[in-house]
Amino acid sequence: MLQSPNVLWSMKNTQLLLFLLCLAAVRTSAQSYNTALGMRLGTDWGVTLQQRIANRTTLEVLLQSSLQREEVLLTVMGEQHLPVISRRFNIYYGGGLHKGWINETDRNDEPYANPFGVTFIGGIEMSLARLNISYDFKPAINITGGQHNFYTQTGISLRYIIDKREWKPFSGSKNNKKKNRRKSGGINWRFWENF
Repeated sequence: MLQSPNVLWSMKNTQLLLFLLCLAAVRTSAQSYNTALGMRLGTDWGVTLQQRIANRTTLEVLLQSSLQREEVLLTVMGEQHLPVISRRFNIYYGGGLHKGWINETDRNDEPYANPFGVTFIGGIEMSLARLNISYDFKPAINITGGQHNFYTQTGISLRYIIDKREWKPFSGSKNNKKKNRRKSGGINWRFWENF
């Protein structure tokens, strides 16, 4: 089956564009912030704090209350961020632990045990100036306690960027490595680089 030259040309352009987008995603840093604090609204509501701990990794702490149960939940998660097109638009995934305090009784008027378990998260986020907005899906598994063994949450988080990350477009380039080597007092045997 023969295809017209226009179809082949557009397929090649599409493949090239996808390749360049993937390459851009690999070369850029993931987040445009170091610290962000805000509110999370959804099936549960609460306070969220994100702190960058590595180049593409954040630690998120959530303190939230349920709209469906009389429960307060503290969650600590590690999240891996992957840039899409630029460092201001990311997808992320991760997981961690949660500990809750519940004030409900079952059918026999016995209080539920406080929940403890594992939480997973996956979402998408965008940063504009000092505002970070994200949408996520957060399933949780209670290992002990709680009203249910498994429940899901979705939410939108609005965060204010407290500590904005400085952007260094080519931080790993050869010129920067040479300058750092010179500053650290290391021997530069290539004397011609000094001119």
